[in-house]
Amino acid sequence: MKNISYNDFKQLDMRIVEVIGAESIPHKNRILKLVVDIGSDETRTIVAGGAEFYSPEQFLGRKFVALLNLAPRKIAGIESRGMLLAAVSGEKPLWLTVDNSSPIGAKVI
Repeated sequence: MKNISYNDFKQLDMRIVEVIGAESIPHKNRILKLVVDIGSDETRTIVAGGAEFYSPEQFLGRKFVALLNLAPRKIAGIESRGMLLAAVSGEKPLWLTVDNSSPIGAKVI
């Protein structure tokens, strides 16, 4: 794996987000459409994997770590504007969550 500089790391906009909307995507069984609150009265749509392991309801109201300055990408016809961070155990994503008292929009450093 290639090392990156601290300056490269500082360019990543990782923040605490809260899922305020979650739904299945018709004809897609591995991805979900999530709407996340990123703070400052702003929301984003993120397409996340793991639908074969987690229901939309398991995301609602929970706080996660997200990368927000990832270039937008169309997935299943939906513009995804970020990525929830996860560890992987086999094929199952293990979402990086935070304590519910963590403020929405807090920067991860």
